[in-house]
Amino acid sequence: MITRQRLAAGVCALLAALTAGIAFPAGAVADETAAQAAPKVELVLDVSGSMRANDIDGGSRMVAAKQAFNEVLDATPEEVQLGIRTLGANYRGNDRKTGCKDTAQLYPVGTLDRTEAKTAVATLTPTGWTPIGPALLKAAADLDGGDGTRRIVLISDGEDTCQPLDPCEVAREIAAKGVGLTIDTLGLVPDAKTRDQLSCIADATGGTYTSVQHKEELTDRVGQLVDRAADPVATPVAVEGSDACTGAPALKSGLYTDREEFAQHRWYRVDVAPGKELRASVSVAADRAVNPDYGVLLRAVTVHGREIVRGEAAGNGRTDVISTGLRYPKAESDDEDAPAETVCLQVSNSFSAASGVKTTPGMPLELTVDVVDGPDQASDVASFGLGRGWWLLGALVVVGFLAGVLWGWISRLRIAVWRTN
Repeated sequence: MITRQRLAAGVCALLAALTAGIAFPAGAVADETAAQAAPKVELVLDVSGSMRANDIDGGSRMVAAKQAFNEVLDATPEEVQLGIRTLGANYRGNDRKTGCKDTAQLYPVGTLDRTEAKTAVATLTPTGWTPIGPALLKAAADLDGGDGTRRIVLISDGEDTCQPLDPCEVAREIAAKGVGLTIDTLGLVPDAKTRDQLSCIADATGGTYTSVQHKEELTDRVGQLVDRAADPVATPVAVEGSDACTGAPALKSGLYTDREEFAQHRWYRVDVAPGKELRASVSVAADRAVNPDYGVLLRAVTVHGREIVRGEAAGNGRTDVISTGLRYPKAESDDEDAPAETVCLQVSNSFSAASGVKTTPGMPLELTVDVVDGPDQASDVASFGLGRGWWLLGALVVVGFLAGVLWGWISRLRIAVWRTN
């Protein structure tokens, strides 16, 4: 009996020591976040007559938009100053000149009162024209001033009906002012012309375009964009990858957007200094009908073409976005003047267009690049993929083996005692 108690105590002590080693923090990380100006976001909603169409999950586009707004308002971070502007919400007549002035600020940009904002959204009824260009100009003015992140999220289901004030040209003018304002666009069940126009608006300011077919997609995407405004590091920068590593754009840590055609390869370059670790991920969105069974590949290769590491993912048609990522640690060097290594990132896809679908422009691509301090032993990550956690796996294996041996010995002892008795 005493022997069994000692064995049990020993096993417990070993497990307790292992648990303590896992749970005890390696070191505290100081919060060095500097005070920043409050980020500002304005949601610009199309309330034109076409929003009455009942083609989103059995309900109208307007109902889907209201539901998305309510959920996003509940989840908006406290530090984000949010406003809502409408277009086509008030004028019911046929006078084009009057209809093209129909844009109003439903809720001013500022500290969010969720109840008040929801009440304002509940009053909206699909009404008139689609003056996207004038609405963007007004929204840019609403967000004017301050140094924080500024973002317009435009949700529309149709083309601008107030030409010749081309909304794409308006977006280019906003970008040319250098005010650091990003416009993201979402198309509700869009046709080809609507998709092209909204894509052009987003591309002009380094924003993103997303095609939306379901309520959950709309809620999730608007929520992501509002959250992104709270993190200036996540503001995407437009970049154009090359067809080969030679001449590819040099990227630093940040979020980038690009366009990639079907089955195309895009190349980018990142410098990784000794003792640093490259972390990269890519997402490609199917913003149009595509055939099922597709994939995305992200490779890190040397300038001489040797593959270092890769990440890949496959899809079967159930999702509109597919993502993958990779990590590459560069070992420390004894030479303090050792140069950084140029790593080439290759993004490729195996999407194919459905019958009758345009292959241009390319599909939206988001690439995240982060170069951080590497682990103490970079070779461990490269060899095992476990970083400094390899010892934990080894310890668990040893504990499991010892526990098995002890349990077998105890079982044999109990059987021997039973036979003796």
